[in-house]
Amino acid sequence: MSRAFVKEDDQQESPRIPQRPDLPEGVTNYVTPNGFQALLDEKAALLQEQKSLESRSESELRSMHTIINGMLLQLDVRIASARQIDPATQPTDTVHFGAIVMLQMLPSDKTQRFQIVGVDEADLKKGKIAFTSPLAKALSLKKTGDIADLHLAQGKRSFKIISISY
Repeated sequence: MSRAFVKEDDQQESPRIPQRPDLPEGVTNYVTPNGFQALLDEKAALLQEQKSLESRSESELRSMHTIINGMLLQLDVRIASARQIDPATQPTDTVHFGAIVMLQMLPSDKTQRFQIVGVDEADLKKGKIAFTSPLAKALSLKKTGDIADLHLAQGKRSFKIISISY
């Protein structure tokens, strides 16, 4: 077919829908109450953005609707599969989902604080790590004073648990 008969709009790339953080197949989607509220807030913001699209051009409007609808579908799946765990209900003597853990990076005296949260809440800059991360798995069920080993490609890193809070 001659290019003369092809609409220019048909030549545009499909809009790219941002992917949500990875949740391994078969793993329960644990979230804190704050994380669940953040998902609901994100959905409300997307719905509001969708309503405000009327002032855009037709091609831009179509693209934005596709992106927003894709993001809403992903959010709906996460919200529907979410299992809220209130950190206040967790045992305080061991590391579980929702724990705020103060760690000493061995052999140094350097310390770092992490909270174990859902995959959508994880934000390393804020000290929040996903419960599916290797570090969270290494810390799971440990107690204050225990050593957790994290096996990395460049060797083993060890962490001493200084404190656990919720």
